[in-house]
Amino acid sequence: MSRPLLAAAFLLVAGASAGLAQDASGPKPVPGTPATLNNDLRPTFVAQEPSDLMASKMIGQSIVNGANETIGSVADIVLGPDLAVKSYVVGVGGFLGLGTKYVSVAREALQVTRVDDKTLKAVINTDKDQLRAAPEYVYLGQQPAKADAAKTSDATKTDVPAATGTTTTQPAQQ
Repeated sequence: MSRPLLAAAFLLVAGASAGLAQDASGPKPVPGTPATLNNDLRPTFVAQEPSDLMASKMIGQSIVNGANETIGSVADIVLGPDLAVKSYVVGVGGFLGLGTKYVSVAREALQVTRVDDKTLKAVINTDKDQLRAAPEYVYLGQQPAKADAAKTSDATKTDVPAATGTTTTQPAQQ
């Protein structure tokens, strides 16, 4: 019985010394290399710079005019095919989102500046009345089909008198 125990101990010591010898002379692990601009097969990672503006911080941002009066807020950001900002959808009027009219203003019309590390300021050279008088911004998914619009307008002419005032739509999440 002592003989099998002695053999097992011998094999254990021999295996451990062989494993140590192999680790000492084997290849060392190489750390992974970061993606670079020169390597087209890997994604390029970009860090935020102090001058960058985040869309998540722009949505809901109050907009003031030159007299520092709050005249609306950024409801959405419209991107062109090149993914550059094309315009800002501005919510004007209403209370807590009810009765708010949405208009689109050109990117150049809204001056966005950074007040400090956490605060942005959006200024536009207009007033609330001009924004209310602007054409309403209609999201593509919320436009009625032309055939449905013709049926609706015919029904409106014969059955129901035309409504006055503006209609409001809530911005869609796209």
